[in-house]
Amino acid sequence: MTTNEETLWLDQFLRWKVANEGRTPTTKESYELDLNAFLVWVDSTGRRLKTVDEDHIASYVEHLYESKYQTSTVARAVVAIRQFFTYLHLEAEVLVADPSEGIAVPTVRDGPPKALTYQQIESLLESPAGDDPATYRDRAVLEVLYGCGLRVGELIGLNTDDVYIDEQHLRVFGKGRRERIVPLGAEAHAALSQWMSGAGREAALTLRRGSEQRKVETAVFLSLAGPTLGTRLSRMGAWGIVRRHGDKVGLDRKLLTPHVLRHSCATHMLVNGADIRFVQDFLGHVSIRNTQRYTALRDEELRARHVQAHPRSEVKLDETEDE
Repeated sequence: MTTNEETLWLDQFLRWKVANEGRTPTTKESYELDLNAFLVWVDSTGRRLKTVDEDHIASYVEHLYESKYQTSTVARAVVAIRQFFTYLHLEAEVLVADPSEGIAVPTVRDGPPKALTYQQIESLLESPAGDDPATYRDRAVLEVLYGCGLRVGELIGLNTDDVYIDEQHLRVFGKGRRERIVPLGAEAHAALSQWMSGAGREAALTLRRGSEQRKVETAVFLSLAGPTLGTRLSRMGAWGIVRRHGDKVGLDRKLLTPHVLRHSCATHMLVNGADIRFVQDFLGHVSIRNTQRYTALRDEELRARHVQAHPRSEVKLDETEDE
């Protein structure tokens, strides 16, 4: 539940916006709705405003996208959140730093975010290096997000009895608890098998101590640090894995989210000739209209590949021009 202190901060911020920037009642109401929704979400994660950091805000933005809000709505919410934290830091001076400073306001455009290129995907998936449980987990998270096109909520919701290693598929529960079967490709299957082995997930569970050992954790993906060690990986934890490895290979934080891996999966399947009805079922879309958004990305990718690969696709300068 939002604390009285946080409610007071919000009221003070809204009054300050009206008094200092001449905001209309309608604009004030929009800010209030967006910020109340954010505060409810923060509370659901067990956080308080004073402990929110950049990753938490970025995770909330991803949550809005996954909840199918329009980009314009997400952008409006981000503006409200950024201005609220700026106020708390600079005007009210109740925060020592502004955690929203690095959060970009989404660009309003039609269609889904741009997919990553094959080269970017390859560099990201090759980023986890080592022979320890954390490396095995991170590799499996990235491979399953991209190889299976899962939403981040679907990924962290996987239980051990949803994984069919021998049959090479997952049982996934999507929006509305709709169940679907998702095949495991070779790389995702190998990475997940390695994580589920004694050297991966089981080794991580042995690190748990005291009374925590009495609880049998059914989650596939686990937190491996701090007081949450050995418990279900959180949404923010999954976000952190993607961001950490994206940073390692130099991918722009504005371009990379867990959901972009889902977009990339769909786009690359369509580029390589997958039937749109199969992609619809694979992603768990109720309406094919959602899947059709990826055809524009597919066409962009096909054009780029044509320019790169076909000897007569590039416009060449007249060879006599510089003579």
